[in-house]
Amino acid sequence: QVQLVESGGGLVQAGASLRLSCAASGRSFSNYVMGWFRQAPGKEREFVAVISRSGSSTDYADAVKGRFTISRDNAENTGYLNLVSLEPKDTAVYYCAVSLIWASRSEAYPYWGQGTQVTVSS
Repeated sequence: QVQLVESGGGLVQAGASLRLSCAASGRSFSNYVMGWFRQAPGKEREFVAVISRSGSSTDYADAVKGRFTISRDNAENTGYLNLVSLEPKDTAVYYCAVSLIWASRSEAYPYWGQGTQVTVSS
């Protein structure tokens, strides 16, 4: 079992930046691929970004490419998602998740955090 706790969300104006954190406990964080997903009101959960176990490989959804950066610190058992140039369409609950495989499908991730709300006002 892996327990994940997100933090860092908030209410910001368009153009602002945020840094989301995902603190992991339980089994070794470095054994897992980490992903970030988001779910806006009335919409399905969608893929945002994924990072490999070592942090050497990353991938992003087209909607956030160039604005969001995923990273991890395995020594601290923590993952991050840096969000810059935020737009109202980025408003959602953001979730971190871990998986044993590289995937952008939420179904591939067995362990999830509770989510952190990001609200971007225009």
